[in-house]
Amino acid sequence: MALPPTVWRPRPDRYHGDGVSPMSMPRPSEKAKAAFSRLVPEDPAVVLRPMFGNLAAFVNGNMFAGLFGEDLFVRLPEAESAEVKRKGGRDFEPMPGRAMTGYVVVPGGWQRASGPAQHLIERALGLTRAMPAKTKAKAKAGTGEKPKPAAKPKPAASKRRL
Repeated sequence: MALPPTVWRPRPDRYHGDGVSPMSMPRPSEKAKAAFSRLVPEDPAVVLRPMFGNLAAFVNGNMFAGLFGEDLFVRLPEAESAEVKRKGGRDFEPMPGRAMTGYVVVPGGWQRASGPAQHLIERALGLTRAMPAKTKAKAKAGTGEKPKPAAKPKPAASKRRL
């Protein structure tokens, strides 16, 4: 007997043989969280908050650095990202094959030798601070929903008859 279509069941092609979803996010150790927190400059505009189930740093609502498991990633322009990659870094891919544009993973060992990592975080903060601040959409009164964008005006109908 087949299950009704409204009942959820995992698709075999989306799970490994052990039943673990490939979308499981890695978690950072307490040591990595503490090291990251020490590297992020103390600035009233900087906020540390959860992202991807990890920890990330934001300025003006824009993310500039974070943890993904034990890895440290930063937001840098392409030329600077290429330099980090030459030194052993790689594209930041929270999902395999889907790199987040503008972000690069710092080479391993960032917790032991924090000087280069701190420089990259400070550089990422400076660049991201110059970006426009993100604004939150106001929720509809009483519904908790974001407002829908205004409808585009329709072009005036032609008065010419065919």
